[in-house]
Amino acid sequence: MFFALKGDTFNGNTFASKAIENGAKYAIVDDKEFALTENYILVEDVLTTLQQLANYHRTYLGLKIIALTGSNGKTTTKELIHSVLQKKYRTVATIGNLNNHIGVPLTLLSMNKNTEIGIVEMGANHLHEIEKLCQIANPDYGYITNFGKAHLEGFGSIEGVIKGKSELYNHLKTNSKLIFINAEDPIQVKQLNDYKHYYTFGSKPENDVTLTFVDANPFVNAKFKNLTIESHLIGAYNFNNISAAIAIGQYFEVNDIDIKDSVENYIPKNNRSQIIKKATNTIILDAYNANPTSMKAALVNFEQQTSSIKTAILGDMFELGDEAKKEHQYIVDLVSTMLLDNVILIGEHFYKTKIVASKIIAFKSFEDFKVEFDTSKIKNTSILIKGSRGMALERVLELL
Repeated sequence: MFFALKGDTFNGNTFASKAIENGAKYAIVDDKEFALTENYILVEDVLTTLQQLANYHRTYLGLKIIALTGSNGKTTTKELIHSVLQKKYRTVATIGNLNNHIGVPLTLLSMNKNTEIGIVEMGANHLHEIEKLCQIANPDYGYITNFGKAHLEGFGSIEGVIKGKSELYNHLKTNSKLIFINAEDPIQVKQLNDYKHYYTFGSKPENDVTLTFVDANPFVNAKFKNLTIESHLIGAYNFNNISAAIAIGQYFEVNDIDIKDSVENYIPKNNRSQIIKKATNTIILDAYNANPTSMKAALVNFEQQTSSIKTAILGDMFELGDEAKKEHQYIVDLVSTMLLDNVILIGEHFYKTKIVASKIIAFKSFEDFKVEFDTSKIKNTSILIKGSRGMALERVLELL
C-alpha cells in the first residue's frame, strides 16, 4: 500500500502510478486527478488517513503499548526496554528515531497479531505534538526520560518543554493508565499530584524498584537487588536510562537474570555514546545530537574519566532559537573551568562566542576545521565528539 504523502519539496501523488507499476496493491491519494483506477483510493488527506489507519490497526490488535518521550535519551531507553522485554514477550519497537507524526503511525502499522507489546518513541519540538501522537497510539503505559533544554526554538522555554513532554502523562492520567516515574527527578514526581496509577524506581527503598549507581569509568555499572550490572553505556547520565529499562522489566515480570543479560549485552550504535579506538586515541563518539542539557552531561562525565590527555571536539547545538547565543556561551564558559587539555569548537554559534581560555580554539565551519587544524597532533588522547545531528561531527573520525 502506497501512501502519497506530501513534503516541502515533493508531492507523493505524482509517484502513485509508479508505485502501482512497482507492485503496490493500492495507492492512497488526495488529488482526484491521480485516482486513475480502482487501485487508487481517493481520500481527503493522505497523512490524516495514515494516522487514522494506524490508530484503527492498534485498536484492532488490542495489544499493550508503552510510549516514551523526553529531551534526552529517548532512543537509548527505548532500545534498552526493547532488549529487556523481548526476553519474555514478542515485541516491536520504533526503528531508529522514527518518532514523529509519520514515524509513529508507521511503527504501529509494523505490528501484527503476534505482537504482545509495542514500544513507541515519541519526539516533539512544539506544544501539542505529543498530545497528537498519544491520540494516534493511545498508549497503556508511559515514561518521560527527562526535561532538558532541547528544541527551545519550538517550545519557547524550559517551562514549554516541561508542558510539552508532560502531554504524555496528561493523556495517561485522563485514561487512567500507568505512568513509570523516575523518583530521583523532582519534575516527574511533582506531576503525580493525587494520581494513583504509577510505578516508581530510584535509590530509596520505598520505590517499587530500588537501584544503585556504582560508577561510570567509562561504562555505567549499577546494582539491582543482589546483582551488579555492567553495561556498555558510557556516562553517568545513562544510569537513568538503564534504570528505566530494569524497572519496566520488573513491572512486566521479566526474570532478573534476563534483565541483567539484556542490559549488559546492549551495544550502542548510530553515533550514540560509542567508544572507538583510532590509532593511539580513544574516542567517545556522541555525535547523534546535542542540546545544552546533554552537552553539559557529556562534558561532566568526560572530565571525570581517568585519562592523561583529554580533548573535547564540540559542534553547534541547533533549534535553540533566541536562546542560542546564551546557551553556546554557557558551554564555552563551562569548558573554560573544566579539567580538559584542549577544546575544539566547530560551527557558527560557537565561533561567535567570547573565548578567554587559551586551551579553546573555534572554527566557523567543519570545512575550516578540516583545512586549518592539524589532526595529526592528536595522539595518545581521549577525545569526546559531541554536536547536533546537522553538524555531522562523525566526519572527524576520518581525519584522525
